[in-house]
Amino acid sequence: QVQLGEAGGGLVQAGGALRLSCAAAANGIRIENKGWDRQAPGKQREMVAVITSGGRITYADSVKGRFTISRDSAKNTVYLQMSSLKPEDTAVYYCNADTLFNTYWGQGTQVTVSS
Repeated sequence: QVQLGEAGGGLVQAGGALRLSCAAAANGIRIENKGWDRQAPGKQREMVAVITSGGRITYADSVKGRFTISRDSAKNTVYLQMSSLKPEDTAVYYCNADTLFNTYWGQGTQVTVSS
């Protein structure tokens, strides 16, 4: 089992910034990819950013140039730095981690961007 704990959500004005963090307790299990998804009210969950174990990064087009995913391997933590936030970024953000056989999800953290 991999346990994920997110932190850093909150309320911010449009144009502001937030940093999300996700600490993983992997219990010796190798994590291949780590990333962030989000789900806005009434919408499907969508990929925001992912970083592979090899360091390859992919962003959703809607966040390119504004969000940055990074990781601290020593702390088994992944971060999502969000800048130039827009009201349409409002969603519950979920950390996820892929192993060879499973995908694990955090409990989610709310990000609300006011106009």
